[in-house]
Amino acid sequence: MDHDQLAEHLVFAKELGVAGASRDPAWRARGAQQTAEDPPIVTHPVTLSMNAEDALAAVRADIGDCTRCKLHALGRSQIVFGVGNCNADLMFVGEAPGADEDVQGIPFVGRAGQLLTKIIEAIALTRDDVYIANVIKCRPPQNRNPEPDEVETCEPFLFRQIDIIKPKVIVALGKFAAQTLLRTLDPISRLRGRVYDYRGAKLIPTFHPAYLLRNPSSKREVWEDMKLAKRLLETPI
Repeated sequence: MDHDQLAEHLVFAKELGVAGASRDPAWRARGAQQTAEDPPIVTHPVTLSMNAEDALAAVRADIGDCTRCKLHALGRSQIVFGVGNCNADLMFVGEAPGADEDVQGIPFVGRAGQLLTKIIEAIALTRDDVYIANVIKCRPPQNRNPEPDEVETCEPFLFRQIDIIKPKVIVALGKFAAQTLLRTLDPISRLRGRVYDYRGAKLIPTFHPAYLLRNPSSKREVWEDMKLAKRLLETPI
């Protein structure tokens, strides 16, 4: 990393609320390892012999103009499938599309998405380096939380995305995504700061960028979570 890249990196870190760092090995090693029970990994025959890009395209084709749950009749404009590097080592999973995402068909493009871009750049990556998706692919009305039947219907497509991409690290953005993936009702404040084994990856829950827009004092915790993600990405398999 040259001087200009380092300076830009520090600017992004400052925007996330970073006030300093420590070289203490104990500080770097903090965070208990946790294990979550995964939903079963089922290899779809249609994607078995495909490369990641074609396999994801096959999943998208399988979803089609989905009418499997009631969201298709409640005002959604289009499916918001996922975007990014099909072979990414780092994957972000949010809750559901919002209004901007529903219009553009791309996850995390509104104000929260702009902050997510800064968070990604703060660890010296770009959106093109990672993959971004949501638990469900359609916008719930008035941005309400997805309902259990909607999640049950849609999350198998997310599992297929994860199993195709095979990321080293998954960052679950916000309470709903973390609770859904980890099958828990624990609050995000209790879940974050830990690492969970999940479908062959390491899963790190953190606050949702939309939450940070309302509570900027929590940016420091997200920065700690992202540094943890960066260390895991740099750890040999």
